[in-house]
Amino acid sequence: MNDESGLAAVAIVDLLPTQVTIGMREVDIKRQLWREKTRKQSMNWLKAVHIPAVLGPESRYYIIDRHHLTRALYEEGIDEVTVNILANWTGLKHNAFWSALECRGWTHPFDDENRRCDYHDIPGSVLGLIDDPFRSLAGALKRAGGYAKHKAPFSEFRWTDFLRSRIAREMVEHDFDGALALALSLAPTVEAMHLPGWIGPRQYRLENDHAEPDQRLSNDAKLASRPAGPPSL
Repeated sequence: MNDESGLAAVAIVDLLPTQVTIGMREVDIKRQLWREKTRKQSMNWLKAVHIPAVLGPESRYYIIDRHHLTRALYEEGIDEVTVNILANWTGLKHNAFWSALECRGWTHPFDDENRRCDYHDIPGSVLGLIDDPFRSLAGALKRAGGYAKHKAPFSEFRWTDFLRSRIAREMVEHDFDGALALALSLAPTVEAMHLPGWIGPRQYRLENDHAEPDQRLSNDAKLASRPAGPPSL
C-alpha cells in the first residue's frame, strides 16, 4: 500500500535483495542493538526508518540498501517495514531493470568469493542471502576506525574484496580478532588508498614509526582492541 510521499509498508518476506551476500556478524550486532531498546523506543525508531527501494517488474520492491538491518529486524520478529521508493521502473523488462540498477550502482551481484553472479542467482529474499565473513570483517574494520563511512554505493564491499585478497578465510572464520588486527595494519597502506573512506597512514605512522617489528604487531593488536565507534542500526 503506497502513500503520496513515495513510502510503502511492505512485508519483509516480500522484499527482494539486490545483492548476494551479507555478514552475519553484522546482522547479529544489529539484533543486539535492537534488543537493547525499550518497546517504545523500538517502535518509534521503526516508524522513522525507511528502507530505500526501487519498484520493479511485476510491481515488486527491490531494496538497494540496509539488507543487514532488514534481515536483523526479521530475525527479531518484525514482519513489516516502510520502504522509500526512489524510482518506479515497473515498465522495464527484467534484463533492462537489472541493467538500470547496475548503471546507478544499486546492485552488487557477487558471491562470497567475489565471483560475479547472474541476476537470476540473486536470492529472492533477504532470508536467502549468503554469509560472507569478509563482509563482517569490513564492517568491524570500519567501526574500529580503519576507514571512514563513505556514500559510494556498496563501499563496504570494496573493502570486503580488498581484505579477501590479503587475509585467509580460515583466519577470519576461526580467529576474527586476529584477522581484525591484520586488517587494521592493511587499511592505512598505499595499497588501500583507492578505496572509499581511506583514512591514510597518519595514525599508523604515529604508533609504528621507529617501532621494532614485535612492537608493531602489538600496536596493531591495541588498535583492534580499542573501543570501536558505536555500532548503529
